[in-house]
Amino acid sequence: MSADQGRRRFLAAGGALTLSFAMPAWSAQGELPKSLETTPWLDAWIRIDASEAITVFTGKAELGQGIKTALLQVVAAELRIAPSRLRLVTADTARTPDEGMTAGSNSMKDSGTALRHAAGQVRARLMELAAARMKVPAAGLALKDGAFIALDGRRASFGQLVSGQELHVRATPEPAPPAPGPKTAIGQSLPRVDIPAKVTGGRAYVQDLRLPDMVHARVVRPPSQAASLIELDAAAVMRLPGVLKVVRDGRFLAVIADGEYRAVKAAAALARAARWDMPAALPVHPSVKALVMAQPSEPTTILERGTRVEQGTKLSATFTRPFQLHASIGPSCAIAQLVDKRYTVWTHSQGVFPLRSALAELLAAKEDAIRCIHVEGSGCYGHNAADDVAADAALLARAFPGRPVRVQWMREDEHGWEPFGAAMVAQVAATLGLDGRIADWQYDVFTPSHNTRPGKAGNLLPATHLAKPFTPPRPKPSPQPEGSGDRNAIPYYLLPNARVTHHFQPKAVLRTSAMRGLGAYCNVFAIESFMDELARAARVDPVAFRLRHLDDPRAIDVVKLAATKFGWDGYERSPRRGRGFAFARYKNLASYCALAVEVEVARETGLVRIVRVASAVDCGEIVNPDGVRNQIEGGIVQSASWTLLEQVRFDASRVLTVDWAAYPILRFGQVPDKLEVHLIDRPGQPFLGTGEAAQGPAAAAIANAVFDACGLRMRDLPLDRARVRKA
Repeated sequence: MSADQGRRRFLAAGGALTLSFAMPAWSAQGELPKSLETTPWLDAWIRIDASEAITVFTGKAELGQGIKTALLQVVAAELRIAPSRLRLVTADTARTPDEGMTAGSNSMKDSGTALRHAAGQVRARLMELAAARMKVPAAGLALKDGAFIALDGRRASFGQLVSGQELHVRATPEPAPPAPGPKTAIGQSLPRVDIPAKVTGGRAYVQDLRLPDMVHARVVRPPSQAASLIELDAAAVMRLPGVLKVVRDGRFLAVIADGEYRAVKAAAALARAARWDMPAALPVHPSVKALVMAQPSEPTTILERGTRVEQGTKLSATFTRPFQLHASIGPSCAIAQLVDKRYTVWTHSQGVFPLRSALAELLAAKEDAIRCIHVEGSGCYGHNAADDVAADAALLARAFPGRPVRVQWMREDEHGWEPFGAAMVAQVAATLGLDGRIADWQYDVFTPSHNTRPGKAGNLLPATHLAKPFTPPRPKPSPQPEGSGDRNAIPYYLLPNARVTHHFQPKAVLRTSAMRGLGAYCNVFAIESFMDELARAARVDPVAFRLRHLDDPRAIDVVKLAATKFGWDGYERSPRRGRGFAFARYKNLASYCALAVEVEVARETGLVRIVRVASAVDCGEIVNPDGVRNQIEGGIVQSASWTLLEQVRFDASRVLTVDWAAYPILRFGQVPDKLEVHLIDRPGQPFLGTGEAAQGPAAAAIANAVFDACGLRMRDLPLDRARVRKA
């Protein structure tokens, strides 16, 4: 659809103002912000109808991170209106701008910045219209509750100003003038708009969605990734009550029924009716390090500074991370419907536009014949099975047109077939100079791809199981400064002589893709654990050692604040307990996060219990303080689960961790006894995002605290009971 066609579709609804934003003041002159590059027309972002209804559009998706609330606050602050007056539409290929993936802690940086300037330009334009309408200077108008008020009391509401007028404008680089009056929405901990349905049993998630005349489907996966289907007798399955259709296309097997439980029973019967050949195709190695290092890699130097230093105290270490699961609490789900050669897909994908492209290739359909609508999913940060189940639903909608087809994965599907977080090996060596500073730094990270998200059909699991399978495209590393497996592999410290190499492995043992933080989780774990080792070798306090190697005032501020709030200098030791510290700036360009942790280690059982955490965060200007705290708290708890418990296990044939017993996650009784998040607000500074700032520092701080408590330097994740007992 062309830009003009899109404009006409928006304007066809009648009198409405739909404007986007000017570029941020800190952008280069003449450039548009990222989110305007593909959607330059301003009438794609904010709509004000003659009825006074105000609708805000964003291409980002709500994943539980609270951006619905924060984005509404941003717009409300610029328009000087109550957030409750606004309606938000998120991630819909037929209605919203294409903002790519909701990932990388970029929602506020991209869409928040976009909407701030959108609303500013809307306000400025409306003020011009009001001044012309009432024949008064714009500077003499007050703005209150969606209306401009003249000194003589005359008023013109937003809806009155746009009625019957076409205000279709391209984004311009000039920022809107500051809004009059105090900011009433920015910086306030307003209640999140997505929470009520989640805590009252409402329709909060795609798993809850029920459409008229909907049918239910289950997919029967092969018993292993290399299994081939030898024989299938589906006659008995077709005779089961409620079964509408059995679908087979190569290794892709599914059953469609008129009820969910009937679909579950029929899928179980279909699985029993299938005979598979299951070769032992997976490599078995004694350790994560041996497994990763056995794979071919392509080295790229991402940092080379100074020259190699040989004189001084030398230390080296190797750190590993296993394959890990997203382990979404609610298994993935999607609904698709094919009517008149047009598909509609309700999905919790983090990228509805890239998913649409992949589905178009899979279905041999045009992109404009497919509409993907984001609906929240019950659990996901990263590339879990949301896109795969959407492909399942689309294939089955094609096989059973007319009625909505709902596909719900089972737990063993989710654990066994989602794209995993990639295994990693980090090798680090450093030399301490006579002054107690790091004189030389050498870092190598080995890992397969951390990003095989859709865009191509071959990135979708069911597409690889068809009789004419789609081949997954060859993965590529993402470039610095954000990176992927090498994200945060370059330390945020003063290192006069340093070399960092990313050894990218194009072929993975298991299917891998983005998991929250990508390579930053392991890289920060390795770097910050090693910083602790270096501090001890230099006989310097770990916090003081980090400060000695930092020159960014904002980094120094968060380190000092976390240490102060923890009571680092006055820490009183007790048996079995220890403290640890860690810091990172996510992607070296996003939020700053430092945290101190106290743990208790039970030598007899190997249990590591987190007693308390004090963290400090600088994410630029804060829109919703409680939302920021939620993200940091959640990141720390999630990282604690990864760090203390989580590991995918497999044998020569298949993945073994396909239920919660085999893949335990952190329980409520294991969360920190006390968790504090202290915020540094930077009004006027860019939004930096917070969703992935805490995971790496939390892992390192826990490991450093374990060493402080019992003298065990744990370099292999997870630090589970068995590993601690053995050590």
